[in-house]
Amino acid sequence: MVLRRIVCALLMALPLLGDAAEDARQKRLEWWREARFGMFIHWGIYSVPAGEWNGKPVNGLGEWIMNRGKIPVNEYEKFAGQFNPVKFNADEWVAVAKNAGMKYIVITSKHHDGFAMFGSNLSRYNIVDATPFHRDPLKELAAACQRAGLRLGFYYSQTQDWHEPDGVGNDWDFPDESKKNFQKYYDEKVLPQVRELLTGYGPIALIWFDTPRNITKEQSQQLADLVHKLQPDCLVSGRVGHGLGDYNSAGDNQISVGKVQREWETPVTLNDTWGFKRNDSNWKSPQVLIRQLATVASRGGNYLLNVGPTSEGVIPQPSVERLSTVGRWMNVNGDSIYASSGDPFPYELPWGVITTKPGKMYLHVFEWPGHELVLYGLKSKVQRAYLLADPGKALEVKQQHDEALESLRLTLPAQAPDANDSVIVLETAGQPDVVTMLQQQPDGKITLPAQGADLHTAGSANHARLDGRGVMEHWTNKDEWVDWQFKVSRPGIFDVAIVTSEQKYGKGWDGGHRVTLDVAGKQMKGVVANDGHLENPSNPYWPYVISKIGQVEIGKAGTYKMSLKPESIEAPQQFGFTLVAVTLEPHK
Repeated sequence: MVLRRIVCALLMALPLLGDAAEDARQKRLEWWREARFGMFIHWGIYSVPAGEWNGKPVNGLGEWIMNRGKIPVNEYEKFAGQFNPVKFNADEWVAVAKNAGMKYIVITSKHHDGFAMFGSNLSRYNIVDATPFHRDPLKELAAACQRAGLRLGFYYSQTQDWHEPDGVGNDWDFPDESKKNFQKYYDEKVLPQVRELLTGYGPIALIWFDTPRNITKEQSQQLADLVHKLQPDCLVSGRVGHGLGDYNSAGDNQISVGKVQREWETPVTLNDTWGFKRNDSNWKSPQVLIRQLATVASRGGNYLLNVGPTSEGVIPQPSVERLSTVGRWMNVNGDSIYASSGDPFPYELPWGVITTKPGKMYLHVFEWPGHELVLYGLKSKVQRAYLLADPGKALEVKQQHDEALESLRLTLPAQAPDANDSVIVLETAGQPDVVTMLQQQPDGKITLPAQGADLHTAGSANHARLDGRGVMEHWTNKDEWVDWQFKVSRPGIFDVAIVTSEQKYGKGWDGGHRVTLDVAGKQMKGVVANDGHLENPSNPYWPYVISKIGQVEIGKAGTYKMSLKPESIEAPQQFGFTLVAVTLEPHK
């Protein structure tokens, strides 16, 4: 009887325990939601070879040179003896981040090469004991962040460790997988070093774990619990594994779209690599960085922008210059980013993106429309409109409210005030009330995104699904199909196209799918062919392919449905039908 009462009491307490855990997570996330913008720093002894080994360039990311070059442990260790970053100045690094408008810093404490960038007692393979530098830069950075009012987090690779025989990833020195004991590595290196990081550097904002390969759910949970036990306010990144982090982490250089279930962050490179690589000069422009920052914020995420310092401890000048430009934009427009929420419209707009705060909508206008900007679907009454750069000067506002169309017209200066992103503020009463149905835009175009479609699966567990970019993946079954509902305000003849996505860096695409589209009672048949590419500014590493299908006439205004059903799906590379959107553009 007593045992039954104890069991019943425990079962009754479970929802309360769950509520308490969620309350604690929400409390940890408060500062992070307000920040929206942070600096990632990839720094280690891989900056010594800087992408070259034995006089030859090694393909791949700078920090992956040991893996990509299959450099033996005893050879790679020699880079530690050459690592002497005498130009490192923690206050200067923090100043670069702060001047850019960043609110937190995350630095690599141990990357996949296994080298500790802090004074670890677990192994002499660390910056204090194994290099001529003999200083702990993480202690100096922690002190500098506290002086400047920035938060500090540590990246820690919890599974890959190419230096250790029991770590994951080194198949050239330690090829026999049967001899590896990951639990031993986890117990003897990972847990103790994470404990060192959380007990020797003051308040830590977050631990950014990475590549949760072959880690069990129990091990991921143990790591998350250890972090929260030692520092209850410290966040755990989504890459701890098994969905156990405090927030989700998008893929590298990947900007999520659509309805993201939890708070999320994306890590982004300034050029193509994370760690310093001397021959990588493919720098993103300040315009791309500013627009990506605004786009991430408009989707409720945080933008973690990376720098890769040299082996001397210097942040490359092209990085500093670009961050300085972003900082000047943030000085004027930061209110539209910090503590903002996402776009109330569930689809992309032709001219830019929207962020919100209670009583305010921030229109980030990338493509300046000239004298007038038109926005459809806003029900809320706009009380005042102005440029964030010039809040004292109101813009003329005209609103139309009827069942057929909710429209807002703003009279604008002829020229964009900012070539990168001009921010217009709309003041409204409370949260914005908008029409969420997909609808024709003021330029006449209708975009039906994959992330806004209803997916009809064939019942298999292996069905098509959206990836983090809002692109359909694993669509290889022709019996699965999608449809949309949308509103047309300006009928006419439309050119119909299907947009699909190549794989990252353009490495692979499956075409040749035969499809049937049914819209407004009319059927169209076509083939998903490569008829050209579209710019993909949100996710530039994933090129888009356009397939021209034909024309359709929609005779009158109203609400319509479109269905897209494959007749066949060709998937020789196993990518299948990677749908991004169907577009209907007024025929000229």
